[in-house]
Amino acid sequence: MKTDFKRSLDAYQARHGEFRILDVPPLRYLMVDGHGDPNTATDYADAIGTLYPLAYKLKFASKQELGRDYVVPPLEALWWAPDMEVFTSARDKSKWSWTTMIMVPDWIGDDMFDDAVAKVAAKKRPAGLDRVRIETLREGTCVQTLHIGSYDDEASVLADLHHDFIPNAGLRMTGKHHEIYLSDARKVPAPKLRTILRQPVEPAADG
Repeated sequence: MKTDFKRSLDAYQARHGEFRILDVPPLRYLMVDGHGDPNTATDYADAIGTLYPLAYKLKFASKQELGRDYVVPPLEALWWAPDMEVFTSARDKSKWSWTTMIMVPDWIGDDMFDDAVAKVAAKKRPAGLDRVRIETLREGTCVQTLHIGSYDDEASVLADLHHDFIPNAGLRMTGKHHEIYLSDARKVPAPKLRTILRQPVEPAADG
């Protein structure tokens, strides 16, 4: 039986037009860090070109060696900057820092990761392979929603999330802005793209 984490994990559930508070469990990811406009930064394309072959190599190894098959989860990314207004009112992609990610099951150990890296390198070494790592992300309490539309249309949703919903709920932002790309931007028109927008939070200090 093939596991599909988009269906089995509550962390992959969100509704358009609704902000939801949830507890996200610790999840294990392949990760590559970088900085700059994702539309023009070579490092961003290299990162994605590294994550996918590695993710599929681990999927096949899990099925063949462990008898545990799963659907490779969607591409995700963490985004941050010293001034978070560069994501909203002062939107400036050149100032964005990011970590591109693909989730892997918790039964994928470091030894399987190291073996997959070696096999990917031996076949056709991706440009970002030296920067990839496997790490557990612990976000805890988060607020998330489903955005439908162009990535460039996220700014108003994020402004509502950052400046209205979160403070009105007695919370404050912590951690990094998180996006989960449920659609393939190469195949889906921009107005129909489906993206989960997530923000880790914690109780605001009294007063």
